[in-house]
Amino acid sequence: GPVAMKLIKSINIVHENLKMGSDGESDQASGTSSDEVQSPTGVCLRNRGNRRISAEDLNKRLSLPADIRIPDGYLEKLQLSSPPFDQPLSRRSRRASLSEIGFGKLETYIKLDKLGEGTYATVFKGRSKLTDNLVALKEIRLEHEEGAPCTAIREVSLLKDLKHANIVTLHDIIHTEKSLTLVFEYLDKDLKQYMDDCGNILSMQNVKIFLYQILRGLAYCHRRKVLHRDLKPQNLLINDRGELKLADFGLARAKSVPTKTYSNEVVTLWYRPPDVLLGSSEYSTPIDMWGVGCIFFEMAAGRPLFPGSTVEDELHLIFRLLGTPTEDSWTGISSMDEFKSYKFPKYKVQPLINHAPRLDTDGIDLLLSFLKYESRKRISADEAMRQPYFRSLGPRVHTLPESISIFTLKEVQLQRDPGYRNSSYPESGER
Repeated sequence: GPVAMKLIKSINIVHENLKMGSDGESDQASGTSSDEVQSPTGVCLRNRGNRRISAEDLNKRLSLPADIRIPDGYLEKLQLSSPPFDQPLSRRSRRASLSEIGFGKLETYIKLDKLGEGTYATVFKGRSKLTDNLVALKEIRLEHEEGAPCTAIREVSLLKDLKHANIVTLHDIIHTEKSLTLVFEYLDKDLKQYMDDCGNILSMQNVKIFLYQILRGLAYCHRRKVLHRDLKPQNLLINDRGELKLADFGLARAKSVPTKTYSNEVVTLWYRPPDVLLGSSEYSTPIDMWGVGCIFFEMAAGRPLFPGSTVEDELHLIFRLLGTPTEDSWTGISSMDEFKSYKFPKYKVQPLINHAPRLDTDGIDLLLSFLKYESRKRISADEAMRQPYFRSLGPRVHTLPESISIFTLKEVQLQRDPGYRNSSYPESGER
C-alpha cells in the first residue's frame, strides 16, 4: 500500500548526473525522506549574460536523459515561466519545468503497436512527442490497493542507477491511478527474433560481438552487485546497429551483503544453472554466467543447449552432455539429498565440439568455463571478456568508457549473417 507508493514516488529517472535527479517526490514530503538527504544543496547554474536558454542548458538544468532533443517551441514556452538561471532551482520548480516540457505525462507518448505481454506488464511500441524517437512503453497495472508490484519497484530502482551502453536506458516514468509506465529506449528486436530472422545461422563474428556485449553489460551490473537472474535470448535486445542491451530487470536484485536466501524459482528453465535446479538458494553473480554459456552455445549452434521441460528433464540433458557430476567435478554433490533422490544414470562427458562444430578451440574453452557445475568455479563476466576468444576484437574494446558503444571502434563490425532472408543489410527496420 502506502509503502509501495512512497517507494515509487522516491524513484528517480535515469540521468547523466544522478545527484540532480528530478523525481516524483510529493511536495509535502516529510523532511526525513531519504532522497532529501542526498539532494545537493544550493546547486546554482549561473547565467552568463542574458542569452537564450539552449537545449544544452535545459538538459543540464533538468538533468534529462542524454539523448533527449527538445523541440524549439518548448524553449520559447519555457522562457516565459521559468526563473532566471542565477537562482538555484528548487526541487519544486525543477519538477514543474520537467512536467511543463512533458515529462511524467502520458500524453507525451503516442502508443503504437503492442509488443508483448508479461506477467505484470504489457509492452507497447510508442513515440515520444518530445523527441520524435521511438520508445518502448512498459505499462505496469497497479491493482487498486497494493500499489506497484514489487517487481516493478525493483526494476525501476535498479535501472535508474544503471547507465551503460549495453543496458537498456530508462527515459521516463509515468505514474497514474491505474498504472505505472516505464519509458525505455526502443530496440528493434530481441536476440531470439534476431536468430529466427537469420534462420538460426549467425555469422561467427556476430556471435563474438554479441557475446562480448552481453558480458560487458553483465560485468557492469555485477560490479554494482546487481544480479540479472533471468538471462535468456528474449531479454537481450538488439538494434539495427547490432548494439545489444540487457533488458527486463524484473527479477534482478541487488545483492545485499548478508546473502539472503532467494526463491529458487527464478531463471527460465533452459538457462537455469544446475545448483539452482537442485534447490540451492545461496547464489551470487555466477548464477548469470551459466545462462551466458547457454546463450553463447545457442548463437553458435543455432539451437538451445538444454531445452528441458521439467527440472528433472533439464538436469538429465545437462548431465548427458557434461557428465553426471561426481565428487571430482562437484565437491559435496554425493551428499546432496535432492541430487540423490533423482537417481541419475552415470553419464559420461561428451566433447562439446561435436555439438557446436563452428566454434574454434578458444570458443569451446570459453564455453566450458561458463558451464562449470560449481558456481564458484564459473568464470566471471570481467574475466571472460579478457579470454583469447575475443583477441580478434583488438585491445581498444577494453578501454572504452561505459556509456560508449563498441561499434564506435572501426575494428568492430557486424557481418552479414549467412541465413539472413532480406536483401538489405543492416535491416531497414521492417520485419
